[in-house]
Amino acid sequence: MKITPFQALACPLDGAPLHRNGSTWSCASGHSFDIASQGYANLLPVHKKRSRDPGDSKEMVAARRRFLNAGFYQPIAAAVSRAALADLPARATVSCLDAGCGEGYYLRQLAAAGSPGQTLALLGLDISKWAVLSAAKQDLRANWVVGSNANLPVLPGTVDRLLCMFGFPVYAEFARVLKADGLLLQVDAGPDHLRELREIIYPTLKPERTSEAPPPAGFRSLATETVRYPLTISGAEQIADLLAMTPHLYRASAEGRAKAAALTAIALTVDVRLTRFARDAAR
Repeated sequence: MKITPFQALACPLDGAPLHRNGSTWSCASGHSFDIASQGYANLLPVHKKRSRDPGDSKEMVAARRRFLNAGFYQPIAAAVSRAALADLPARATVSCLDAGCGEGYYLRQLAAAGSPGQTLALLGLDISKWAVLSAAKQDLRANWVVGSNANLPVLPGTVDRLLCMFGFPVYAEFARVLKADGLLLQVDAGPDHLRELREIIYPTLKPERTSEAPPPAGFRSLATETVRYPLTISGAEQIADLLAMTPHLYRASAEGRAKAAALTAIALTVDVRLTRFARDAAR
């Protein structure tokens, strides 16, 4: 499989096409954005930031990198790759955006899953500069940009596959950048995901939503796949890494975090939902 960087970027200030000239992306209006020596570009304007250093911290990114590279979520990555590459012609050229890419694990897994003769044009985007920096350091074949799902620096109708992995979907933007026959692959936690850990760190668990939500505006639902398997994590560092890469790090009380820190091993259930949405061609 040939891997190339996705090129159809848009200026985050005026939406005009960006063109690369050496180590700079620029648009016809004269807005320019430097490409860092590590190979990524920051396309998140200062006035669009909600904090000085938005997104995951350097420490959280490092924890996620260690945990994911250990292979604990590889079955999830395999299911996403199968869904992204299904029914594609043998010599297809496919553009894929991971919106909220973190340190790039799922795009790297996708790149490894393709068939000979296919071409993948890859773009990873995250609001955390530390995540994008980590992704660029691990694989320079994709384009990596700091940006926001609320204002994707991507030209309209240029993406074939869009991944949203445990992230923050902005469906209007996703529909805007997807092609008419493009697919959104969204992964969310299921009702039993990491239940054993949650039972330790929270006094009680919130009741799970039982009704299925309608498809978001601009999309129609195709299928939902459950990825479920047992997982045993041993060692305080790996347990700490898991906690650090989830929202539970901030939601749990000090007492709950202390209980997790005292663990030396834990048997867990991984339970996630992979939903395939097709962009509504009539949009």
